[in-house]
Amino acid sequence: MTSLSTPTDSQKKSFLSPNQLQTLLEREEVLLLDVREVAEYQAEHVAGAHLYPLSQIAQLPLPASDRPIVLTCQSGMRSQKAAAKLRQHGLTITELQGGLNAWKQQGLPTVGQTAKAPISLMRQVQIVAGSLVLLGVILSLTVAPAWIGLSGFVGAGLLFAGVSGTCLMANLLAELPWNRG
Repeated sequence: MTSLSTPTDSQKKSFLSPNQLQTLLEREEVLLLDVREVAEYQAEHVAGAHLYPLSQIAQLPLPASDRPIVLTCQSGMRSQKAAAKLRQHGLTITELQGGLNAWKQQGLPTVGQTAKAPISLMRQVQIVAGSLVLLGVILSLTVAPAWIGLSGFVGAGLLFAGVSGTCLMANLLAELPWNRG
């Protein structure tokens, strides 16, 4: 029997492999929460996962379940942040090791509406950031050299996102109507 490792301390981290999670989901022994944004969830998610976006976690009610709670995201970074926030409220949280990427690497099935969903939030960030950097360079060459500051500002934001794991641009883009679903 596959079981969750139950931490003795609510702050202790606990992980499941994709195959362990699949077994528990088939037996309906866990509640799976996907902490990605609406568009990402709509495009593809693990069957049985419930949407619980990290960007809205402060406004959402705490998950109530008689089953253990497992969190997932794309790679494990956002579920780690969500788990830390939920553990602050005394919940015992387990995370899917490696997120949806690891799930798919194991050849496990996903569901979604890829054709109807907008492009992923991370691709939107790349498009907007790249456009702003390019615009800053063009304006600095054609209008005034000070416009290079726009490119520097965006670069600093991307550096901050990489170091901290918090992308302010992604949080802003997540609030746009097409990403809210």
